[in-house]
Amino acid sequence: MSATALLDNSHYEQACDQAIAMCDGNLRSTIKALIMANEYLEAEFEELQAAISAGCIPETSRSKARSSAA
Repeated sequence: MSATALLDNSHYEQACDQAIAMCDGNLRSTIKALIMANEYLEAEFEELQAAISAGCIPETSRSKARSSAA
């Protein structure tokens, strides 16, 4: 990542403003919503890791593999 990209965090500022606005300016609710979203994504990631370990290929990957083979 370039130094310029590290210094330009305006997209993070915009995302924070948007999240706070979605929670009507309540910072506690915003933090709670972000923690819940993070927990959901962690659970999804763990499921995906388990599926990959079991040799399963996600449906979207199968579709791409079929279309590439054609």
